[in-house]
Amino acid sequence: MTAAKPGLTHLNEAGEAHMVDVSAKPRTEREAVARGAVVMAPETLALCLSGQAKKGDVFATARIAGIMAAKRTHELIPLCHPLNLTKVEVEIAADSALPGLRVSARAKVLGETGVEMEALTAVSVACLTIYDMLKAADRAMRIEGVVLAEKTGGKSGDYFRAE
Repeated sequence: MTAAKPGLTHLNEAGEAHMVDVSAKPRTEREAVARGAVVMAPETLALCLSGQAKKGDVFATARIAGIMAAKRTHELIPLCHPLNLTKVEVEIAADSALPGLRVSARAKVLGETGVEMEALTAVSVACLTIYDMLKAADRAMRIEGVVLAEKTGGKSGDYFRAE
């Protein structure tokens, strides 16, 4: 029998994966922000910004996809709790220095567990959607730098990524 390591709350005493019981935790306001980017050829960025992508509005589609993904994180990531999200915001901005698009997502909840996975899932799916919308023009695009940028609320306290 393997004992669970301290700090790994998704393992029981036998070292087996399980869903954490959060029923005794207080409901508090929790928020998380994640960031990522899709790097592409300058011509692909220009195509995206012109609104001429064959599949339609890249920004609107990726924003909606990110929001939808955050709401379904518990269906995608094993052991995540279904959350009653109070806000999900996905922002996409062009950056000619990449060149490409920078994506950020903010998720909020009033609940017993954090929303880091929801913010990270929103950014990841928004980036994947950007790739899908533009792949006909540029299959060499790459998704990079998906990180948790900040987290507030909850027992473990606040976190702000130093960059």
